[in-house]
Amino acid sequence: MTEQRTQHHCDPTKKHDFLIVFDVTDGNPNGDPDAGNLPRTDPETMEGLVTDVALKRKIRNFIGIAAEDQAEPGRFKIFVEHHGVLNDQIRRAYVAQGMDVGRKVEKPVTDAKVIENLRVIKEALPPAFAFTDVPENSDELPSLAYSGEYSETEFKEQLDGLGDTVIAKTKALLSSLKKDSGKPDKNRDNVEKARRWMCENFYDIRMFGAVMSTGLNAGQVRGPLQLTFSRSVDPIIPQDLAITRMAVTDERDRDKLQTIGRKTLIPYGLYVGKGFFSPHLAKQTGVTPEDLSLFWDSLIYMWDMDRSASRGMMAPRGIYIFTHDNKYGNAPVHELFDRVSVVLKEEKSPRKFGDYKVEAPAGGPLDEVGFPGVTLTKLLG
Repeated sequence: MTEQRTQHHCDPTKKHDFLIVFDVTDGNPNGDPDAGNLPRTDPETMEGLVTDVALKRKIRNFIGIAAEDQAEPGRFKIFVEHHGVLNDQIRRAYVAQGMDVGRKVEKPVTDAKVIENLRVIKEALPPAFAFTDVPENSDELPSLAYSGEYSETEFKEQLDGLGDTVIAKTKALLSSLKKDSGKPDKNRDNVEKARRWMCENFYDIRMFGAVMSTGLNAGQVRGPLQLTFSRSVDPIIPQDLAITRMAVTDERDRDKLQTIGRKTLIPYGLYVGKGFFSPHLAKQTGVTPEDLSLFWDSLIYMWDMDRSASRGMMAPRGIYIFTHDNKYGNAPVHELFDRVSVVLKEEKSPRKFGDYKVEAPAGGPLDEVGFPGVTLTKLLG
C-alpha cells in the first residue's frame, strides 16, 4: 500500500524499533473508566495517555477486516475478539488436531424413570453421549458415557435440542456427566501442539503473545511485538461537555422536553508511542514478512476502520522504523528515538498538527549520523 515498502523493514529476522506519531482533534482518544471516561492523563503533568491495549484493539480490528484479502486468510484469525470467549478459542486448537478436550466418564444409571427415558431418546441423544442398555432381567445396570468434547455453549445447545423428550432427572444426569468430565489430563506434548496451532492460526498471538492456560492448556506465548503507552507531547485539557437529548430514556420522563447527556473530549492532542520487534521471539511464534507488512499497514489505515463520534478526528502523522542489521541491535533504542524531535513551534495552545515541528534524519542508512548498521524507514512523516 506504500511505495516505501521494502523487504528490509518487513524482515522478521531483523530487530525493528519504531515510533508512531498520531493526533486527535475534538475527541477522546482513550477514555479512563476510573475517571468517568475522561481522556486518560498523567495527573502530575496533565500529559495525555493512550494505552497499548487501545492501540492493539484498533490493530486487531484492521487485521480482522484485511484478512480476507490475504493469500492465506486462515492464518489471520483474531484471538482477542470483541465479546469473544478466550477459552473457546483455545479449545479450537484441541478440536482441530483431534486431541481430547475433556476426560471420558461413564456412570451406571440406577433410576428406573431415567432408564425408561434414555431408552426412548437413545437415538436422539447428543453424539458425545452413549447409552449402553441391558436386558430388563439382567443383574447389571445400564450405563451412560460422555466423551468430554462439548464446550458449555455446545452442551446447552445439544440439551435444548432434545426439547420435551428428556425429563428433568435425565437432564440432571447429563449435566452431572458434563461436570465430572472436566479438563483432560495434563500432557506436555498436547500443550505444545496446541501452542503451535494457535501461533499458526491467530495473528495477534503470533505478534503480541497471549496467556492460554485459562481453560484447556495451550501454554503461554511471549509476543515479539510490544507497544508502550503513548504520551502527548504537551499537556491536554480534558473537557466534560453537557449535551441535550430530545428523547428520554424512561417512561416516567415522558413529559420532559429533553434530557441531558455528556461528552468528554480534548480540543487537540499530539501523541507519540513506541514499539519494539524482537526477531528472537518472532522465530518462536512463526512471524512472516507478510505479517510484518500487514502490521505496518495497520498503523497507517486502522484509524479509518475505527471512526466514532466520541473519538473525534484521529490520524497517523508519522511512522519511523529503525531497522538493525544485527538481530541484537546496532545502537541503543533510546538514542535512536531521540533522533526524532517533536516540538511546538510557538508558545500557544496547539489546535492542529501544523502547530508542531517534527525533525528526523533522512530515510535510509544512518551511518553518516553516527548509527552504522541502522536503517530508518519513514512510512509517514
